[in-house]
Amino acid sequence: MTTRTKATNNALYVATLVLAALAGALLYYIAKRPTPREPLTTSVAERLIRPDSPSLGPADAKVTIVEFFDPECEACRAVEPALMELMQKYNGQVRLVARYFPLHANSTLAAGLIEAAAQDSADKRWRMRDYLFEKQGEWGEKQQPQTNLFLEYAENMGLDRAKAQATMESDAVKELLARDRQDGEAVGVTGTPSFFVNGQPLPELSLTALEGAIKTALED
Repeated sequence: MTTRTKATNNALYVATLVLAALAGALLYYIAKRPTPREPLTTSVAERLIRPDSPSLGPADAKVTIVEFFDPECEACRAVEPALMELMQKYNGQVRLVARYFPLHANSTLAAGLIEAAAQDSADKRWRMRDYLFEKQGEWGEKQQPQTNLFLEYAENMGLDRAKAQATMESDAVKELLARDRQDGEAVGVTGTPSFFVNGQPLPELSLTALEGAIKTALED
């Protein structure tokens, strides 16, 4: 056997070992990769729902939906009516937990307005959220702060204008949004709306998938 042939055989042998090692590592990764139905760790579960996270529906509901949303998100606005229809359809069986995931220029002020409404009552929180979606065409996608318009909305909802502005611009609201966004990123959220049903991420963003996940959770 020539020296050149030996070198070629050695190279093929080394390449075979490398490929075998890579294949083994890939199989190990696939085996260890969490499946969609694998229970979340405590730390991740805590990131999904904080003790002060607002919710709609009974606390002991069998199904909990966590939504990371942005008041300025057009897709969030589009899905809202159908989402609320599902809440009505499965009334008493489903709880909706709302988490902020700000992505736009006026997201923080809009979320602050929702928090200002919530200081009056829990009902006004959800009414203001719906109102902001309804009026999104007036204030969304603007690069300048829409403070004055939001204060008009506050008055329309019966809120004190000065108190609403103080809440909208408060450090507490900024810290809340920063925490919610960090939690969202920690559980894999990259855009809005993002849904989790009983701790599991929705495999695709569609109402069919969301209702399917609700039905599956109710059957478990």
